[in-house]
Amino acid sequence: MHREMMGEIHRLQARVDKYEHTSNLQSRKISRAPRTLTAAGPDDAQPQFREDPVVPPANHGPRSPNDSRIALPEGPVQSWSSFKAASAKDESVDIGGIKIGFPKGRPTIASDDKAYAFSIGLLAQEDFGGFMGVGQRGKESAGNFNKFTENARRLRIYMSWRYKDWVVNVTPDFGANNSDGTVGLFEANMNYTGLHNTTLTVGYFQPRMEEDSAERSGAFEFLERPTIVDLVRNIAGGVARFSIGGEHYEKRWLVAGYFTGQKYGDRTTDKTITDSQTGAVFRAAGRPYVSKDIDVHVGVGATAAFKVNQSGTGRTTTFKDNVEIPLGETQLLTSNALTNISQIWAVGPQFGFRYKKFLLKGEYYHVGVQHDNVAASIDPPAIGFDGWYVAANYTLFGHGRGYNEKIAAFTTPGVEYDFDPAKGHWGALEVSGRWSVTDLRTSGTTKMTGTVISTAGETGNKQTVWQGGLNWYPNQHIKVMLDYTHFSVSSYNGAKSTDANFFGRSGNAVVGRVQAAF
Repeated sequence: MHREMMGEIHRLQARVDKYEHTSNLQSRKISRAPRTLTAAGPDDAQPQFREDPVVPPANHGPRSPNDSRIALPEGPVQSWSSFKAASAKDESVDIGGIKIGFPKGRPTIASDDKAYAFSIGLLAQEDFGGFMGVGQRGKESAGNFNKFTENARRLRIYMSWRYKDWVVNVTPDFGANNSDGTVGLFEANMNYTGLHNTTLTVGYFQPRMEEDSAERSGAFEFLERPTIVDLVRNIAGGVARFSIGGEHYEKRWLVAGYFTGQKYGDRTTDKTITDSQTGAVFRAAGRPYVSKDIDVHVGVGATAAFKVNQSGTGRTTTFKDNVEIPLGETQLLTSNALTNISQIWAVGPQFGFRYKKFLLKGEYYHVGVQHDNVAASIDPPAIGFDGWYVAANYTLFGHGRGYNEKIAAFTTPGVEYDFDPAKGHWGALEVSGRWSVTDLRTSGTTKMTGTVISTAGETGNKQTVWQGGLNWYPNQHIKVMLDYTHFSVSSYNGAKSTDANFFGRSGNAVVGRVQAAF
């Protein structure tokens, strides 16, 4: 602005010199007549002054339910038109034809026409807490159940490059496991969004078949998914799974399907793999009834590994998981080793019901394991597992959890006003409860010697988890969680007296989490 004003002053001075200078040098030396300004003519340049734009203050509330949701860096990929529309609402700075802004707190650089863009997002979760009442009995191993410990659960940096409707996502994860210090890859994929409400994807991706996973990890009601959800999603999906496919949504329904391969790093972890896995993931979900106070969600998810990785030990796998607590504890739940596998599949329904600020939801899945037919006269034996969960949630203050049609899942509460005790604003607070059961017991046989299938009786064990939790959202980027967990896990056939679960185990845990998302 200062530069423009100086330019106008110089032009005015030149005009004065043109019309008001004296006729000769001598008279200028002897006497100087007083100068007067002459009004500019219609053809003369007029001075123009630009005022700095008035930047409105940041919106700390009140916010509508749709505008109050927590920032989720793993949201669905936006089309170019949606990106332009969203960017137009956000404040930005223009520097030489480049726009720099912070939509939902995410640093974003874009060309003036929004054709090119680059953004960086963040999800950081730090967990801390411990176990109580998990003592060993007899000669049982104590296992790893710390009374107090910490874990950086997810430390993801989301990097996104855009050219119109083409978007490339690369996300390293510096908290990729339940044990501190694990570094991995969350995703590396290319997406096309030029078709109406459709995203086509190829690369390392997380195809989602369950409602709980579709919510995204930053929006979970509890620290982790229910165990059955975690097991079935990793059959042919899960984080950093090679995927080719897409999803399409409308206001009342969504359908998604992906052909999948191995996970990122499989052949580094096991260098004996000579034939990689192939599989598929499918999901269909609907919203048969919706009103201001009510949402009804129904859906079905299915997944299958057409063949699992062929390694030096054959085609084998083991279902196992922790007690839904991400602190690196000993895994008590196991199916034992499943060998000579032909196929693994899972299918099940999902249901959700919201009434105002109350939400009830649940999912059930059946897992089938098919063994190889090594003898023409023997039908391939099949064994099965089951699991389910039911969760209830109520928002004490703030906007209640809502439904996101773009992911066909429920999402976080909304922060109507940012935390400001001086004004009586406390953010949003919700309370949740969940019952989760995973049963890996089966009377089927899992071992094969030559062409003879041996029957070893019941294998695997059963886990039941009860949880209660509070989640506080002081603003749209910060989340504080506190969970109480009671778990009970049975023993299993073949357990040794020195195993951590020879007699079965039960116990309690209290774990907190702080989360930042941009």
